Amino acid sequence: MDLNYLINSLRNFEGITRKNPIKNITNILKDTYNIAGKTILSFGDDASALDIGNDKLILLAADGMWGKLMEADPRWAGYCSVLVNVNDIAAMGGEPIGMTNVLSTSDDDIRREIIMGIKEGVEKFGVPMVGGHFHPDTPYNSLDVSITGIVNKDDVITSCDANIGDKVIIAIDIDGKMHPKFNLNWDTTTMKSEELVQSQIKVMNKIGHENLVTSGKDISNPGALGTLGMLLEASDVGASVEIEKIPRNKSIEWDQWLKLYPGAGFVLTAKEENVDRCIELLEEVNIKAAVVGEITGDKKLYIIYNGQKGILFDFKDDEIMGVKEERSSEEI
Repeated sequence: MDLNYLINSLRNFEGITRKNPIKNITNILKDTYNIAGKTILSFGDDASALDIGNDKLILLAADGMWGKLMEADPRWAGYCSVLVNVNDIAAMGGEPIGMTNVLSTSDDDIRREIIMGIKEGVEKFGVPMVGGHFHPDTPYNSLDVSITGIVNKDDVITSCDANIGDKVIIAIDIDGKMHPKFNLNWDTTTMKSEELVQSQIKVMNKIGHENLVTSGKDISNPGALGTLGMLLEASDVGASVEIEKIPRNKSIEWDQWLKLYPGAGFVLTAKEENVDRCIELLEEVNIKAAVVGEITGDKKLYIIYNGQKGILFDFKDDEIMGVKEERSSEEI
């Protein structure tokens, strides 16, 4: 596979390009995020963080299920609505507390499939679905879920604090399988015990508590490099990454692997002295982790593959979300 082919394929990947309109929404709301004076982190991160006193932050996040996923497998969409939200709180170093949902469908069979998927997700991840709202008469099927978590103020992991010289760590549970109806999902959780799956969420809380990373995000719809790109945007930095150092299940070719949404996967940055401990903790819970590159100051994401080097994103001209981190002037 040619590097230029890979760059063009990733740049035009829908999981990345569908993030582009986000800035048009956040630009309208950007002056409102701290209207009550308690917001520490807002637009641009996996979850927003509000100060609730006693050196604690409450974390708030929400995800809507991609229409293509709903059409492919409503039950899997219900399961994933739990998975993606729990991972958003984990990526911040937080403990997920509970979820609510908005379900819209007039089809009894689809509704049952979605709810059964949610039930399976709740049982797997151990985070309750405590309420929500149901539209029984819509001409469309949709599912949106919000989640609340909590984290110590000193332990929170942000997307906006990567520093020049930090090492880039990509961590993925490579022990999984492709979902049979949706080939952008790398399922690593359904076949594993609740104990292991929940330990993969809790490990990020431990990493945050030990202050081992400077920034982090969970790997989501844009895939590993698209997620790294969003982190670089938020931190206003660049990076150089060696593709072949990224943990990969060898049964999947690179072009597809880099677009997958894994059940457990994170992009992290860390000071060199903290790298070994961070990787040790991740691998204790079956998440393969490796240093794949370094944070740079030129606001470009360089990728190196098969002896070739090219620019995946130049953030002077390119945008994924186009959102710089909205945060309080108060130090975290």
